Amino acid sequence: MLPLKGLKVVAIEQAVAGPLASCRLSDAGAHVTKVERPEGDFARGYDNVAKSQASYFVWLNRGKDSVTLDLTSPAGQGALADLISKADVLIQNLKPGSLERLGFVLDRLHAENPRLISCSISGYGEEGPLANRKAYDLLIQAESGLCSVTGGPNEPARVGTSIVDIATGSTAYEAILEAIIGRGVTGKGARISVSMFDVIAEWLTVPLLNHEGGKSPKRVGLAHPSIAPYGVFQPKSGTPILISIQSDREWRMLAKYFINDESLGTDPRFATNLDRVENRGETDAIVSAAFARYTSEEAINLLGTTSIALAQVNDMAGLSNHPHLRRITVDSPNGPVSFPAPGAQFDGQPRSYGSVPDLNPLEL
Repeated sequence: MLPLKGLKVVAIEQAVAGPLASCRLSDAGAHVTKVERPEGDFARGYDNVAKSQASYFVWLNRGKDSVTLDLTSPAGQGALADLISKADVLIQNLKPGSLERLGFVLDRLHAENPRLISCSISGYGEEGPLANRKAYDLLIQAESGLCSVTGGPNEPARVGTSIVDIATGSTAYEAILEAIIGRGVTGKGARISVSMFDVIAEWLTVPLLNHEGGKSPKRVGLAHPSIAPYGVFQPKSGTPILISIQSDREWRMLAKYFINDESLGTDPRFATNLDRVENRGETDAIVSAAFARYTSEEAINLLGTTSIALAQVNDMAGLSNHPHLRRITVDSPNGPVSFPAPGAQFDGQPRSYGSVPDLNPLEL
């Protein structure tokens, strides 16, 4: 039996962060009722690449029941009140204050049902100078400074996936699970607030501490700002390779067996990571010259014998055909769609995944 079987979740959600949290709960066996506006979650219109359906919506809404409600109408509000009255968990990522303006005040909901777990997801939290500002993934990437440490030397860049939304949805899921465990101990629910800005600011702790310690990080593309050599090198033919030297011992191994110059392992310009970062240009030039002697396959094989960490620099075609890619297939209104499987696997407990819901107006 799935661990959350019997748990009832009402999710007044749209886009990515809220749907990701409720999707994880659904995968674990919870019954999730997704409440959509009459025209549907606007993520349904983001693209049309998954059997003429939106990739985000197909990915994050499997296994849920969907009902459309006009929450500005008395009938819609009555239907939502009935759903919430039976819920264990309420997730909502409306603009702060919107749920209360519709008549659903969290203080009252928790007073009426002390076992209720509510999770409110917003851009900047429930209060503060930016609490009422609209917030989407790329906006928070920019506001938080994430873009300033992403990309190459010439300009900041967006992380290539909706990292803030995904991080926020994952954080919300973790917090809800904590609250479920806590309720099992105390019998009491919890009121949770998760801010996109807070989540990604915490993820930026290391670059922030570097900045406040006088070493503000610079954009270095596919390289590591505080470790060298840790970056991409081009063999004489084939796919570029990214290597990571995590210790001075590994540097000595690289120098001896790959660069073929053991003296570089103890050369005072390169002997420690601090030395190599200080002399990054020279370090990378030496490693680049070594790579130029090998094909991509030869370099991978040789680095493998020395236990040097490496990766091929793939694109989405490389991921699509990657030998380690696990997939799941879910039904959708337009037919089955295959995409990457969730990361967690439970030994001896294979998972099946529900279908993607179509728009379903609730009979009132």
